[in-house]
Amino acid sequence: MGWLHPPTIASDLLFVQPNASIYDFAILTSRAHMAWLAHIGGRLESRFRYSIGLVYNTFPWPDATPAQRAKIEGLAQAVLDARAAYPTSSLADLYDPDTMPADLRRAHAALDRAVDRLYRAAPFETDRDRVEHLFGRYEALVNPLERLGAAKNRRVARKAGQDAGGA
Repeated sequence: MGWLHPPTIASDLLFVQPNASIYDFAILTSRAHMAWLAHIGGRLESRFRYSIGLVYNTFPWPDATPAQRAKIEGLAQAVLDARAAYPTSSLADLYDPDTMPADLRRAHAALDRAVDRLYRAAPFETDRDRVEHLFGRYEALVNPLERLGAAKNRRVARKAGQDAGGA
């Protein structure tokens, strides 16, 4: 994903998020969002096919305090600064897994760790682990009453067990 400034004019081949913040850029370029894209989005040949309806609109964004947001924004700026150090390289050049510059790789790794910590304290072992956690968050977002019903059912079952044990 790119970070463009005026007077750049995007073609109709791009998705654009007007007035995006650097925090938005950080989350959208994180390993969490890319893992979500890989599992939810489609493919065109071997490339990911990004869909606003299927990928962006369903992605469970993390909650962040102002201090956490500031940290994430600083790490996103480090990614942009690392990219800027190679002005003649395209994004395809920069993100080639065999030739990716070490400073850009380190900047992304730091950003990914920080974004992952917004979701949970324990690190994710794999992208599958990350996506399973994101699906849990998504499910809670689209069906909040199920969580409340399950918690109520557990309370009722505990109370019934206590009543039966105490009789």
